Amino acid sequence: MLVVAAAAVLLLLWYVCSRCMDSVSDRVAGSVLPSAGTPLLLIAHPDDECMFFAPTVLGLLREQRHLSVLCCSTGNYYNQGEIRRRELIQSCAVLGVPPTHVTIIDHSDLPDNPSTQWDQSLLSSLISNHIQEKNIDLVITFDERGVSGHSNHISLFSTVRSLHSSGKLPEGCSVLVLESVSILRKYLSVIDLPISWFCKQDVLFISSRTQYKQAKEAMLCHQSQLLWFRHIYLLLSRYMMINSLRFLHGKKTQKES
Repeated sequence: MLVVAAAAVLLLLWYVCSRCMDSVSDRVAGSVLPSAGTPLLLIAHPDDECMFFAPTVLGLLREQRHLSVLCCSTGNYYNQGEIRRRELIQSCAVLGVPPTHVTIIDHSDLPDNPSTQWDQSLLSSLISNHIQEKNIDLVITFDERGVSGHSNHISLFSTVRSLHSSGKLPEGCSVLVLESVSILRKYLSVIDLPISWFCKQDVLFISSRTQYKQAKEAMLCHQSQLLWFRHIYLLLSRYMMINSLRFLHGKKTQKES
């Protein structure tokens, strides 16, 4: 009886929260973001853009910001690098990012491997050059836990944090990192909405129901990755519809360095 009651409560919460998505999505993020002209989404693998960052991507594009994507590997862990490269381009197009705004790094010293920490010196050089070339003024990437704990995700955070704290980013370039939440919250789906709404964060992106469908369509482009548990992820992960982010602080400017 208690199980039935708990299930009923969860279903009611899911229904109420899902009905709130459209109205809430119009009232978040835009007023607190810096006036970034060229934000950059920095990811480790093809599918990161929709599995973890879809609400951010769709939110930025809704505000007509000229978002670009830098993916630091082809995702070649199972020798599917060329397939995954094409899937990333297709996924980004579904989200609204044109192929000309997507850059994919294919470097032997940056392997797709959950047990490998990427070389920070190499990564710093590649990321810095890209930021300079594209006149990036906002970098968005993973936080210190990398959402899933993947070493490659964490390498991106460590590198960007080092660039930021040492004043090696262009003056005025901000960094936003995606909050890693507990395993329970991660799979609460839209029920995490009230928790995210009241928790402290700098920026919050909440997708509308239409945008959530768009994010799922983008993930379906990654056919090589759609094992059975990924379908469960599409249904239950709050990252498909909610992104809470925080700014890195304590930066030195280039003039101060």
